[in-house]
Amino acid sequence: QVQLVESGGGLVQAGGSLRLSCVASGRTFSSYAMGWFRQAPGKERDFVAVISPKGAIASYRDSVKGRFTISRDNAKNTVYLQMNSLKPEDTAVYYCAARIATAATKEEDFDSWGQGTQVTVSS
Repeated sequence: QVQLVESGGGLVQAGGSLRLSCVASGRTFSSYAMGWFRQAPGKERDFVAVISPKGAIASYRDSVKGRFTISRDNAKNTVYLQMNSLKPEDTAVYYCAARIATAATKEEDFDSWGQGTQVTVSS
């Protein structure tokens, strides 16, 4: 397992942008697929985006396609989530997650989680 620390959340108006970052501990970051999930109040945690260990493959939930971009810098042990054209329905706590090897989209497939960062989008 790796330890993950997210940052970059905050309050933004609808249409605005935020970039989330997640820094991982350890020397094997490039062996992990990295994902972003989010949990809105009173709702289950949902998949947002995932990127393969070397960054060649990325996948997104339909509602964020064309607005969010996941990327990684393996030299910095960091994964990013660039969020543009934010909507009030994007309001949630955003979590970074890691799993060895191939990318996945189910919460139960990830075994390391960060503490989360709050994103609030006002209308």
